[in-house]
Amino acid sequence: MKKVLVVFLLLIIVACSKEKELGNMIIQGQIKGLKKGTLYLQKMKDTAIVSVDSIALLGNDLFTLTDNIESPEMYYLILDDNNTQNRISFFGEEGTIRINDKVDKFGISPEIEGSKNQVIFDDYRKMASRFQGKQLDLLAENLQAQKDGDIKKSKSLRAKSENEIRKKYIYTINFALNHPDSEAAAYITLTELVNANVKYLDSINNTLTDKVKKSLYGQKLASFITTIKETEN
Repeated sequence: MKKVLVVFLLLIIVACSKEKELGNMIIQGQIKGLKKGTLYLQKMKDTAIVSVDSIALLGNDLFTLTDNIESPEMYYLILDDNNTQNRISFFGEEGTIRINDKVDKFGISPEIEGSKNQVIFDDYRKMASRFQGKQLDLLAENLQAQKDGDIKKSKSLRAKSENEIRKKYIYTINFALNHPDSEAAAYITLTELVNANVKYLDSINNTLTDKVKKSLYGQKLASFITTIKETEN
């Protein structure tokens, strides 16, 4: 009986010491200041966000997470430290991606390296945030104008706001057209141009490379355009 117990304990030790099998995408990094918490690697599957890997950290702020990926896709790094639940969104793709952040400012300005699509996506977000900033400024001015009863100024500010929206649409369309070999372009089109005229969506789709068209977001974009055309007919 003792021999059986010893063998059983040895099997448990071996199982626990066995390294985690890594997929074709490896996420490594450091969350500075993290004393205790759990990191989850998540992605969208059908209509729900699911966890594909996780790691519990206790006194160690270094982590490795992994998944098998067929084409570049948006992933989420979730930190659940029992007090807050925040997340970092990033473009996952085959290879090693490094993510560094700080626990007290988790998700605000993480350092992400190793993803080509992430670089392109960040470039878009920087410009998009400028448009959003202008929109917020115009909104604040308009509210003040309405409060002051300045109808003329309020009308002018609304016109400026609508113009900013059009400018952002044009910028987004051109950005997607200028990055036909990036899966990020298909993703941006799906998330930022859902209300755009189908002819613009068609133009973007037609410029995409075959590799991007076969990707997850490339196929979703083609399906989305088909649905719109069927609805219009």
